[in-house]
Amino acid sequence: MHHKVQIDLDGRVITLETGKLAKQAHGAVLVGCGDSRVLVTACANADPKVGASFFPLTCDYREFTYSAGKYPGGFIKREGRPSEKEVITSRLLDRPIRPLFPEGFSCETQIIAMVISADPDVDTAPLAIVGAAAALAISDIPFHHLLAGLRVGLIGGKLKANPTFDETRESEFSILVAGTRTGIVMVEAGGKGISEQDVLRCIEFAHTSCCTIIDGIEALVKLAGKPKREYTPVPINQELFNQIEKLVRVDLADALDTKKYSKSESYAKVDEQKKRAKESVPEEQQAEAGALFSLLKEQIFRDEMLKKRHRPDGRAFDEVRHIEGEVGFLPRTHGSSIFTRGETQALVTVTLGNKDDEQRIELLDPNGPASKRFTLHYNFPPFSVGEVAFMRSPGRREIGHGLLAERAIAAVLPDQKDFPYTVRIVSDILESNGSSSMASVCGGILSLMDAGVPIAAPVAGIAMGLVKEGDDYAILTDIAGAEDHYGDMDFKVAGTKTGVTALQMDIKVPNVSMSVLKEALEQARKARLHILGKMEEVITEPRKEMSPHAPRIFTLKIPVDKIRELIGPGGKMIRSIVEETGVKIDVEDDGTVSIFSADGKSAALAIQRVTDICAVAEIGKIYLGKVVRIVDFGAFVEIFPGTDGLLHISEIAETRIKNVQDELKEGDQIQVKCIGMEGNKIKLSRKAVLKELREKMKVGAND
Repeated sequence: MHHKVQIDLDGRVITLETGKLAKQAHGAVLVGCGDSRVLVTACANADPKVGASFFPLTCDYREFTYSAGKYPGGFIKREGRPSEKEVITSRLLDRPIRPLFPEGFSCETQIIAMVISADPDVDTAPLAIVGAAAALAISDIPFHHLLAGLRVGLIGGKLKANPTFDETRESEFSILVAGTRTGIVMVEAGGKGISEQDVLRCIEFAHTSCCTIIDGIEALVKLAGKPKREYTPVPINQELFNQIEKLVRVDLADALDTKKYSKSESYAKVDEQKKRAKESVPEEQQAEAGALFSLLKEQIFRDEMLKKRHRPDGRAFDEVRHIEGEVGFLPRTHGSSIFTRGETQALVTVTLGNKDDEQRIELLDPNGPASKRFTLHYNFPPFSVGEVAFMRSPGRREIGHGLLAERAIAAVLPDQKDFPYTVRIVSDILESNGSSSMASVCGGILSLMDAGVPIAAPVAGIAMGLVKEGDDYAILTDIAGAEDHYGDMDFKVAGTKTGVTALQMDIKVPNVSMSVLKEALEQARKARLHILGKMEEVITEPRKEMSPHAPRIFTLKIPVDKIRELIGPGGKMIRSIVEETGVKIDVEDDGTVSIFSADGKSAALAIQRVTDICAVAEIGKIYLGKVVRIVDFGAFVEIFPGTDGLLHISEIAETRIKNVQDELKEGDQIQVKCIGMEGNKIKLSRKAVLKELREKMKVGAND
């Protein structure tokens, strides 16, 4: 049967429909808002995946160009590999859903969200999260949580649920939140730098709205929900666990001490204990022993944290690891830095380009940008964690980390009018033991200042963690790898001294209170200020001069009606300037001309050529002109290339003349003064120049 539920969310109606489309899927929901429609399906295999060491969940979000009445770009007229937006939205589906599945569930599960109709005013990413939650809720898949998601915009101090694309662009802060009735499980946010109090206000508003959406999903479950499959987690072999614990607990706890050992040494010692545990049991039990060893390792970590209040590396809960920074490390890049925090190290570079270097992007939003002038690319080579692996194109994690760091830095970049460069940052992670994305933010800022980019303020990033059992919890500053893996929260915060510019949060337990989040934000703020202080020790402000290897961009303004003359028929004029000088020239519709050159001499020549072609006569100004044509009533004098004015016979000399040719001939260079403009006609006078010259000579003789 076909069922439909409506949810009124801050004046915007979201509809949930099921029973009409994709009826063979285990759960299928069509989510609508405005003219947007997102079909979301959920399927799970009946049998567990053999040998699965983690939950085999796949989430895919795809935007079909037909949904907006568009043809795909490029030569191949069908959708290709996922865009960055599709990759990020796929991650937004996975992150809140994965931790809410029952522990040990290992049946292959897939969520597919397809945008089949795109309203130019509606962001479909929050609809996809709602659809995924609803599809799982009505299916027989053993997913027992009710989940919702939405975007919140802070516009002029007011909060807006699921703002339009235009409203999102105007927002001081845009935050996408997923949550259950009992708490928040995911946050993805960015903005222009707002206070921690405003961040909490956004999250609280979002959670209230999530509960409204959950009411609608609950109503759909009552209408169309299927009975859930029986799933009982396999109990652990307590006898074998106790045997392994007795054998290795003391030595394993010692091996996990990263204050005593480096990361690689600790890993090696842990592997020794794992081998010891497995070899202590018959071969047929060794796989089970390996799993129980991992469980023991997690238990030791959490016991040390909550009962002994002790971190693996001995730091205080609010302590940041040792920080080192360096700029100007690479001699030929436009800007470079090395940022090292503990055992995490990022080599970050900046490359400056012109408008032609902007990244072209294709969005369903017709009013969205057609190109990006700032990109941050994050690379995670396998040697950074001492592993051997194929070097592939960037995966979802690398794209997600790069866009998080990009969002954090974008807020402080100068406006294109003030700094007309295209900017690319590349962060290569050389070592990793926790929060390499936040190291990319810090290194990116240092390299921008090294490149002479006039940023509004430095930005730093910090990763926070949480370990929680019942009402007992520990908030951790600057989490290392083990604290991220075994903890209950990964909370990344980036910002300036005065406000937050980016935020990402994933929580594995859906019952974290707002008071804990408030405490974590305040602890993160103090850590951020500490890191900014360390960065100031490396470089205090952007360099006054850019690298000698960096290109230069010069901008000038020409009258709009001169654009045609500068470009010339079929682009002939502008091509001739480019070929003669070797520069690149970009002309905007408002008359802004950008000249891009690595050579100051070439740029000066190009500027002169453009100025000559586009110059406009000014009344009262004297020009050195060339007589190009003589007529009975005067002469036409070229004062700029392609621009001439009339020198009437009465304005040629101080005395009356009968014949123009008695005074002038074609090709003569003479000084003339602009004495009037009538539309496009320029009136010139040689007599005025001669008179001024005679008066100056007279004054000089008297002196």
